Amino acid sequence: MLPPDALNRNAHAALDLLLTRRSGSAKAMTGPGPGPVEIETILRAATRVPDHGKLTPWRFILFEGKAREDFGEVLAAAKARAEPGIAPDLLELEHKRFLRAPLVIGVISRVRKDVPIPEWEQVLSAGAVCQTILLAATALGYVANLITEWCAYDPNVRVALDLGEGERVAGFIYVGKSAKALEDRPRPDLNLLVRRFATSGSANS
Repeated sequence: MLPPDALNRNAHAALDLLLTRRSGSAKAMTGPGPGPVEIETILRAATRVPDHGKLTPWRFILFEGKAREDFGEVLAAAKARAEPGIAPDLLELEHKRFLRAPLVIGVISRVRKDVPIPEWEQVLSAGAVCQTILLAATALGYVANLITEWCAYDPNVRVALDLGEGERVAGFIYVGKSAKALEDRPRPDLNLLVRRFATSGSANS
């Protein structure tokens, strides 16, 4: 068992991560990316999200090395099919889309309709997976960016990813090192977002 001071240090480190995490642009990423052990750590962390009914309503597709370039061929073909006559330079962007980062993790939401667990709760679990991946990657010293973009919804890309019934792309998470300093953005004013529930007859204290 950890001593109290160690627990306090761990709690402060965790809160610091939660309060300072921010996304790094996929367009400004470089290598190196996580190695096999780090990737497993990130994904193991992701599987610890709330999961009502123990359904595991998500799975992962990893794009590393040459697989990123191979998937770029899929993206370019799908884009050309969706937009006949598209300019060659725009197709080249699709060829290179997944080369922006050394690792891309596709998070696939898979909703089951044969169970009493509401669909919304299954989708929320996949969203929690995405956020946990972002946090775990940041904790390991990387930057990460959750993106969907057109390719998450394209029917031909869905076929190439072998998505089944009830499956959708929750997001593509780009993971790498940032080629430039990260800048934070303004965060919401909690005073505009929070209220404390009280019935009409309750007295405010």
